[in-house]
Amino acid sequence: MMHQLYPQVMHNYRYELNKDMHIAAAHFIPHEAAGSCANVHGHTYIVNVTVAGDELDESGFLVNFQTLKQLVHRKLDHTLLNDHADWFDSRDPNRFPTSEVVARTIYETIQRYLDTLPHKPKCLQVFVRETPTSYVVYRPKAGER
Repeated sequence: MMHQLYPQVMHNYRYELNKDMHIAAAHFIPHEAAGSCANVHGHTYIVNVTVAGDELDESGFLVNFQTLKQLVHRKLDHTLLNDHADWFDSRDPNRFPTSEVVARTIYETIQRYLDTLPHKPKCLQVFVRETPTSYVVYRPKAGER
């Protein structure tokens, strides 16, 4: 069981949902400045997704926890992140599978799904812990929410 405290996002929504996931995956950063991270290596990522909104759907959910897991965990768990060409690209530094890009891409994927829902919940942040001492938080700018 995970018991973590995450940075909080200030908002005025009625509901806030958080989903935690463990993702075991490997990656490499294809750039000389990455040092030893240019070699294939793995992590057990801890990912937390924060979704908020004012309205619930017809089943009483802001968003189904299982749907969030399917969008992220099912795709990335036990994979080489670099193999996901639709998410990452070894030719574009803005799409290398760094923790920053992983967090942003998870946000974009989830928000794209949320935009299809009639009650329009919003993804407020994605937290990605790569190691016990290193993590990234991605939040869209206020105008993007």
